Amino acid sequence: MIDVRRMQVLRAVVGSGSVTGAAGVLGYTPSAVSQQIAALEKEVGAELLERVGRGVRPTAAGLLLTEYADAIGRQVAEAEAALADLLAGRTGRLAVRYFATAGAGLVAPAVARLREAHPGVRVDLKLTVDSEDPLAEVREGRADLALVVRGSGEARGVRVVRLLDDPYLAVLPRGHRLAGRRSVRLGELADEGFVGSEWPGPCLDAQLDACAAVGFRPRFVVESEDYVTAQGFVAAGLGVSLVPRLGLGSRHPGVVVREVRDPAPVRVIHAVVRETAPAQPALDAFIDALRAAGGAGVAPVVSAPGASSSPGS
Repeated sequence: MIDVRRMQVLRAVVGSGSVTGAAGVLGYTPSAVSQQIAALEKEVGAELLERVGRGVRPTAAGLLLTEYADAIGRQVAEAEAALADLLAGRTGRLAVRYFATAGAGLVAPAVARLREAHPGVRVDLKLTVDSEDPLAEVREGRADLALVVRGSGEARGVRVVRLLDDPYLAVLPRGHRLAGRRSVRLGELADEGFVGSEWPGPCLDAQLDACAAVGFRPRFVVESEDYVTAQGFVAAGLGVSLVPRLGLGSRHPGVVVREVRDPAPVRVIHAVVRETAPAQPALDAFIDALRAAGGAGVAPVVSAPGASSSPGS
């Protein structure tokens, strides 16, 4: 097998035209350069240099190896530059898993922020479906980051980064007794029929825990488990609902949306990354972009009492 390092010594000799010149470029002694060339000639079984006056020139075999050494040198330089970009976070690829309501309000602006600051970083996005476990995908290396709603407790094999609190808003039929308020106390909804908007899990737990804190458990009259459908049931007068701010999206024209207080149910959105993953500047930059997007918030969705009943109000 040909020693690539010795090929670079040959390249230096051919480039400078002498052993002494190559020694100066490489920081070797002339004797060390000569020994490297002799060892390379032994490896390839051919003479690589011939003397010309006080210098040397390559033989046909020497010229051939020099051309390959040039190509290898360029590739090494390119690899070093690419590695430096990767380690600095200027390039890279991130596999991200996210849930639906985090897409438009959180992930999209975060990707835009990252793209502006780090245009060489590619983000591969995949929506998490109910049958998938995003934490397992992160633990097993199929994803670099997943967005999840979590309660308290440890998560094996992953590091959990808190991004933002996403408060629930009260969705009421137009003409509801509380529709004229700018906000409603959670306890004022105790006697209402509720349109469910969540599957069992930490999102639903956030609602139930807040209601329990003021002494009631919601009486669910409809189970929609979908924010858009829940608004439709509310608009039809079948009950009221609690929908997280990020999940509200386009508002149904037949509902009003009000802030909830004393207390406000809140779901906590986290990013999870693999606990043992090596440092990735691009990943750290994306987490910063998610935090910035969450801190910037989303467009106001709570209309003032008496505002227009159009969907965009």
